[in-house]
This record gives sequence, structure tokens and C-alpha cells, in this order.
Amino acid sequence: MTELIKDYFWPLIGGIIGLLLAVLIITFGFFKTLFVLIFMAIGISAGYCIDKKVSI
Repeated sequence: MTELIKDYFWPLIGGIIGLLLAVLIITFGFFKTLFVLIFMAIGISAGYCIDKKVSI
């Protein structure tokens, strides 16, 4: 089982992300989901910069 997960790790992650996006879009609508994704990207970027001590 773990070998199967290791072989298909990124396709599984992509499928889970796709499912999550589909549920968000159906539940909240496209623009609200887009708003959340934009702020998630900003938060991830800020966390990466803080972690790597990169100045913006």
C-alpha cells in the first residue's frame, strides 16, 4: 500500500486538491473561491519568505 502511495503521490494530491476546489466552487461560488485562493497564495508566499528570510 505504501509503495502505491509513493508511486502516485502527486497525482493523488492533485486529485484531492481538484475535489476540494470543486466542492468550494459548488458551495460558495467561483468568485468567493477565487478570493480565498488568492489570499491563501499570499499567505503561503509570506510564510515562505519568513521561513527562508527572503526580503520582498
